[in-house]
Amino acid sequence: MKLILKWLLSAAALLAVAHLYSGVKVDSFTAAMVAALVIGLLNTIVRPILVLLTLPVTLVTLGLFLFVINALMFWAAGGMLGGFHVAGFGAALVGSLIYSVLGVVIDSALQGLFAKS
Repeated sequence: MKLILKWLLSAAALLAVAHLYSGVKVDSFTAAMVAALVIGLLNTIVRPILVLLTLPVTLVTLGLFLFVINALMFWAAGGMLGGFHVAGFGAALVGSLIYSVLGVVIDSALQGLFAKS
């Protein structure tokens, strides 16, 4: 139940990103659901490999290069999907930052909702 709710809220967060920032376009809620799924899969499968490969750069930049990796995952999802468009790398960076902030809010809300007493 928690996973499905997080997926739906992540799709809503993508719609919010598209509403807040003009560099990201989402055609429909269905496209947002597919994009949220693809971003989640990219972050689960590809991101750890990229983090490991770019560890020296990440250490030198004190972790700031992780923002670039997040933007690349966001941009890659935009390139793979038809209903989710990202204007470029700059738009991917801003969009991924907004999406990450909304993701933290979603995780906090779900943590409070499903907290075990």
